[in-house]
Amino acid sequence: MERKRITQLMPWLLPLRKMQRKLFFYTKMFFDSKHYSKAAESSCLPYLLFESKCEMYNKNTGCEMKYQENKVYNLKLAAEKLDGLVIRSGECFSFWQVLRYADKERPYKDALAEIDGKLVAEYGGGLCMMSNLLFWLFLHSPMKVTERKGHGKKDFPEPPSDAVLGVDATVAEGWIDLKAENTTDYTFQIKIDFDDEHIIGRIYSDRDTGLSYKILNKDLNYFERNGKIFEQCSIVRQTTDRGNIGVTEELLYKNLCEINYELPLGTEIKRGE
Repeated sequence: MERKRITQLMPWLLPLRKMQRKLFFYTKMFFDSKHYSKAAESSCLPYLLFESKCEMYNKNTGCEMKYQENKVYNLKLAAEKLDGLVIRSGECFSFWQVLRYADKERPYKDALAEIDGKLVAEYGGGLCMMSNLLFWLFLHSPMKVTERKGHGKKDFPEPPSDAVLGVDATVAEGWIDLKAENTTDYTFQIKIDFDDEHIIGRIYSDRDTGLSYKILNKDLNYFERNGKIFEQCSIVRQTTDRGNIGVTEELLYKNLCEINYELPLGTEIKRGE
């Protein structure tokens, strides 16, 4: 049986624990000698590297749609800080450094989030859709992702998007961040837009990098262990150098995630692994 944390035994300690974690979290970044990107520009850099679109409203959660509306509100509030963000050579992107004070004037709303393995309505819930999108954009650029953690469990099917299964990035302020470093001599820029149904992310550069990328999930399979269903796959990136017409392939990571919803009829599930 998994041992419970002290904040699970005494929930009244949780606000203090969150304050402590955030203090250590940002203090560590203050002293780590990295230069974090914070400046945004209204005008776009000239070269579009990649564009992605994802449906914002997920009708398959089994929960009230008001939480989806709240999630969209939270995404748009976060986008006010992220849209136009410039990441110059030698700078580091941190999801939480950019969004640290996004709710200073207007608070986030309660939306769905996974806390202690349970799906609950949480202040600022739904921001993982933004971190997922940003991670997907970074994978289509020469930027180096230095910190990323995948979701350990999925409670409902993902909304339609062009991202492959296994590409995600969870975030939790004080605990889990998404970071990427610009180790090149290019400048990159993030743009976030919305239409009635979608969140749209784009990443630009100040000039053509001469590279293009394709992300694949290889060996995607499902298996049962101790009465639980898991999804696993290998995330691979193919990089094409258009100048030398060469293609390289690298394994980025192996993804493992518990599936807590019914898979489509006919999905093969290996037993006893």
